[in-house]
Amino acid sequence: MKKIDRITFNPEICHGKPCIRGLRYPVQNVLEWLASGMSVEEILADYEDLEREDILAVLAYAAQIAQVKSVSRLAA
Repeated sequence: MKKIDRITFNPEICHGKPCIRGLRYPVQNVLEWLASGMSVEEILADYEDLEREDILAVLAYAAQIAQVKSVSRLAA
């Protein structure tokens, strides 16, 4: 299984948001936990059904969707 295959989309789970392995852990939440300063070890301790490879898959997914050619500001 490739890392990115751990990220799943199901309209019946979290309104179709990208989640980890069909569990109710949206990619967005994991990124927010990491951005707030939680370590991978802290996340794994708090959410025992997650695996280290899941966190790496979230980061790989974020890196993939961040690959854009340019960013433009929208008018307010």
